[in-house]
Amino acid sequence: MKITADEAAKMAALAQIKMNEREAAEYTGELNSIMAYIDRIKVLDTDDIQPTIYVLPLQNVWREDEVQPCLSNEQALANAAETEAGMYLVPRVIE
Repeated sequence: MKITADEAAKMAALAQIKMNEREAAEYTGELNSIMAYIDRIKVLDTDDIQPTIYVLPLQNVWREDEVQPCLSNEQALANAAETEAGMYLVPRVIE
């Protein structure tokens, strides 16, 4: 698939990118190189290749949940600038 200068200009306009004629010609060439590479990839026979989600083998490591000692509500709020009803009070950020 070959991209024309008009198509490259339309894509630039959609992306709100301003280009002069020299830049448009340069990007048209680069886009055509990318499309040529995609065309090369399309002809590869991948029928016997398993789909890969992760490149590295990953597995979940499960552990039992254990109750650990933690701060009391009073200790957690001790250094707070302001609190209300046992919670941190922060300035409103959305009106």
